[in-house]
Amino acid sequence: MARRKHRATPPSAAADKSDNRRHLSMERSAYFARREAAKVLKLVLQGDAKRQSVGSIKTLVYGPSVRNKKGTFALICQTLKYLLIIQDVLKVADVLNSKWKKQDELVYIVTYDILFGQVSSSAVGDAEKFLMRRKEALQAALARLLVKKKVKSVEELIALYDIPDISNPRYVRVNTLKMDVETAVLELQKQFKVQKDDLVPDLLVLPPGSDLHDHHLIKNGNVFMQGKASSMVAAALAPKPEWEVLDACSAPGNKTVHIAALMRGKGKVIACELNEQRVKRLKETIRLSGASNIKVVHGDFLDLNPEDPPYSKVRAILLDPSCSGSGTASVRLDHLLPSSAPGQAADFTSTERLNKLAAFQRKALAHALSFPDVERVVYSTCSVNQVENEDVVKSVLPLAASNGFQLETPFPEWHRRGLPVVEGAECLLRTDPKEDKEGFFIALFVRRSSGNRSEKPNVTDGHTHRASTAKRSYVGAHLNLFKMFAHAHLSRRNCSHCDCC
Repeated sequence: MARRKHRATPPSAAADKSDNRRHLSMERSAYFARREAAKVLKLVLQGDAKRQSVGSIKTLVYGPSVRNKKGTFALICQTLKYLLIIQDVLKVADVLNSKWKKQDELVYIVTYDILFGQVSSSAVGDAEKFLMRRKEALQAALARLLVKKKVKSVEELIALYDIPDISNPRYVRVNTLKMDVETAVLELQKQFKVQKDDLVPDLLVLPPGSDLHDHHLIKNGNVFMQGKASSMVAAALAPKPEWEVLDACSAPGNKTVHIAALMRGKGKVIACELNEQRVKRLKETIRLSGASNIKVVHGDFLDLNPEDPPYSKVRAILLDPSCSGSGTASVRLDHLLPSSAPGQAADFTSTERLNKLAAFQRKALAHALSFPDVERVVYSTCSVNQVENEDVVKSVLPLAASNGFQLETPFPEWHRRGLPVVEGAECLLRTDPKEDKEGFFIALFVRRSSGNRSEKPNVTDGHTHRASTAKRSYVGAHLNLFKMFAHAHLSRRNCSHCDCC
């Protein structure tokens, strides 16, 4: 019996099969990326509508639940950039039925991909298939929108919405509990151009756009992505290795583990956090850092009794309370959100909300100044609002003086100081959200008449000295500070502590 000859698959057919498999795999990846992006986008838009963010875009995307982090982040940013255009196109096209009107975020993302991205006719997913069948209607609606707005191209249409392109350097802080700065520089230089920061010793500066989220030094906790201003806070506290230190509002924990590193893993750091979910993130940050001298307290800082034995020997307190987050809007990519678009209605509840935040901040700072053995207290916010910064400091000055505290100057070489609305403003430190890429405020209180202690506060690395020195460089700085003050009135964001914090 004659054997049948096996026919070999022609090379062209094999190539087609391989291409089809690759194409199908890409479509499936895109399918899941769109749905991951839709979940995050829903949280972002809900928080923006309520002016109460649950987290920055980066925080939400780079959390453990998102698998394709890089693709999802890019898709969300691009969708937000085109969001107002997409919403107008969908209105003009009027193609959505009741089912898809309930899934706005997924519709926005798929519509972006159809009009400006990449969705093929063979796309998988009900939303993709539904909208692809209406692609011509969407494109016609976009064309009508161009005519209505009297522009000739999509680029000109985007320009009408005046969305800024903010490009910030990437800062990373070396975790000196695990790695020295020089080793970190050598390792990062294999992929990036690296410079040492001129102010914070363990801080490195990388070019804008440097993607480190999957870098092994980040994953194993050898370095932390942390903004410059945020890194200045623990350095201003300058705790001694043998001290007991309290971080009053700890999560997500970047400043907490920075304190532990500055103390060389010695002494004791008490990390207090009220929110249960944020306690989990705090513990994960501590685990990643390798710090063994941190004790987490799940509770309200205001409920801690300064006279109780666990807290009566605390020598330094870092207070970085909940704030409006107005200084880190660009870091959180708030400029991409609908509420930041030109012509959007102002948030008339912001004054009431800021006053509530300031009331808590005043109470927390007064509480920090009441601990019997404390010698150094740093109060910081990522806000540019006077009511959360200088006004809070002004309100506690009489109490601070009665307890032997006075304002001192952190980082005397830094040129931006407090608004001249409070005595000692030249001792306060500000960073500008435009010039410095993020807006922070730092006030340092040092106890001089500590009674039973003759030891002087730690002023290592030249980060602090007496207020009289700062006054010599204070004259002429007021104009720039008042520009920052004016900018503060535009701020309306609620802070859930972004990555920079």
